[in-house]
Amino acid sequence: MDQLGNREVFRALKYGLRFDIRTTFILLTPLNLWVVLANNRFFRSKVHRLFSNIYLTIVYLAATLFALTDIGFYDYLGERLDATALRFLDNWQISAKMVSETYPVFWAGFGLLIFIVILYKFFDGKFSKFIKSDKIIKGKKKFAYFFLVLFVTAFGIYNSFSFYPLRWSQAFFSKNKTINQLSLNPVLFFYDSYKFRNEGFEIQPAEDYFPAMANYLNIKNNPELDFKRTIPQNDTIQAKKPNVVVVMLESLGAVPMSHFGNPMKGTPNLDSLYQNSISFNNFFVHRIGTARSVFASITGLPDVVNAKTASRNPNIINQRIIYDQFDGYEKLYFLGGSANWANIRAVFQSNIRDLKIFEEGSYETEKRSDVWGIDDYELFKESDKELKKLHDSNKPFIAYIQTSSNHRPFTVPDERESYKPLTESEVDMVLLDKAGFKNIKQYNALRYLDYNVKRYIDRAKEAGYFDNTIFLFYGDHNTSINPYTHMERKEYELEIGQYHVPCFILAPDYMNIENKEYDFPSNLIDIMPTLASTAGIKYTNYTLGINLLDTTRTKHNAFIYDQIQGEPALGVIGKDYFYKTNISGSKSILQNLNNGSLDDVKTENPFVTEHLDSLAKGFYYETKYLYYNNKKDEK
Repeated sequence: MDQLGNREVFRALKYGLRFDIRTTFILLTPLNLWVVLANNRFFRSKVHRLFSNIYLTIVYLAATLFALTDIGFYDYLGERLDATALRFLDNWQISAKMVSETYPVFWAGFGLLIFIVILYKFFDGKFSKFIKSDKIIKGKKKFAYFFLVLFVTAFGIYNSFSFYPLRWSQAFFSKNKTINQLSLNPVLFFYDSYKFRNEGFEIQPAEDYFPAMANYLNIKNNPELDFKRTIPQNDTIQAKKPNVVVVMLESLGAVPMSHFGNPMKGTPNLDSLYQNSISFNNFFVHRIGTARSVFASITGLPDVVNAKTASRNPNIINQRIIYDQFDGYEKLYFLGGSANWANIRAVFQSNIRDLKIFEEGSYETEKRSDVWGIDDYELFKESDKELKKLHDSNKPFIAYIQTSSNHRPFTVPDERESYKPLTESEVDMVLLDKAGFKNIKQYNALRYLDYNVKRYIDRAKEAGYFDNTIFLFYGDHNTSINPYTHMERKEYELEIGQYHVPCFILAPDYMNIENKEYDFPSNLIDIMPTLASTAGIKYTNYTLGINLLDTTRTKHNAFIYDQIQGEPALGVIGKDYFYKTNISGSKSILQNLNNGSLDDVKTENPFVTEHLDSLAKGFYYETKYLYYNNKKDEK
């Protein structure tokens, strides 16, 4: 690391120490107040002794659990613990099982029990030492001690010599995300992030930014806040009624794929499909998290809910969606585990008529792999069985297949047909680290996903429905990875790598697939309008997604819901620039995507800044508005 990097690490550690000091004094304040109120009685009563020991034990245990959870959360998502972690409590059985299959929970629990006993004994011993002391402090000396403790406590919490107290946003001083996260205290950051749990919508900003979105969506003649546009049926295509299959590739970003320059060459099958498909090289999801991506892909609206996922909010589940408009089609949803996960069942079932959900307990044969149910090999095999039945019955279908094996705990078989996991001795571990992979298990899970995709395509060809089907494959987000440098742009430093994912359409009978690659920015909410147009159905789009294959369009941008200095932020990725701003507009940055610099270039590009700012806020406020104003008509 260079000298600047070393200085920034040292600065981050200093901030971390200050946050730790603040946390300590905040946690000790209730006990300090109790001591003041009890005065001399504090060391003479068994009740006070019991309270003191229990309180300190609980506080230290809670802080330890926060720290351990923070480590696991960062290892899992590459982010420090914040209030968004509460979403995992909604399906606590699944979350607990995943954790138990990934980490040594039994030994950790046993260690915590021992830790509790040691803590209690330690604090009780300290209390006994004070009782045995003959020192008695009175008068001015007692007042001086009281004032000193009060001053030190207050200063420890305020933690600053300036007019303003220490604030968590000060931790975000570096352009290096990893260094910034080094500063954060899990207890304080969790508490501070909780305040951003905002729900509902505001009509005025939705009206203010509608013109920007109307211009982007080419609906400038629509009435205000009316996003409706109807696409007529293409009779030439619908004469054959093509099937549609959406495959969500769990935790697959662009970074691990060889197509995007990854030196580990772990995705030969996906690369081959990608190069012989209609592909989108700058395709972005809006946020990190599978539930968020599934919600956005189905509803055509980004997930901009803070503390929990949009799928968990019962007030915004009811939406008019394109998936439901495939009239005359059998509609299916396949996943290896339970559809109760993250309330995803409601996203599909409440919005799609006559939907058939295939989940654990509904397959002919089930070989449960881990917390996520059957693995991808079995999932694709069981999905293919159902789709073959429909094909043999001449029933067109639209299906959504949600994979999961490329996800912790990265459960892969010892051998499955021609697939075998590699060992560390068979892999260049130095190159593996340089390529972004954290360990060999992560790499083997990627290889297993790659193998299973090819195996599924082979099955579809054998079953006979391959030629008459439009397949769309997309990654739901990038997995947590190490720093990397092989991408064309500085995606790791720009902090957009976690959102950049593969997306490609394989449609043998409906497209000329001679290496058509699109480099314009594209978004997850665009996949359903694109698929509906490709299938030639008549549909009405009420939301913010566009048809990516509309050759009349000249405007393409990707919206992401990111962070700026720890605050929720709205981001727009354009052809040449990446703009990011917090919701209030008090913090913003414009970066050139092509010159390798991370500098803020707002001053040099005022027109670009203004345009992308309006677009970012347009995406955000219109999404919030549509959550509550895009409901299906009651029937």
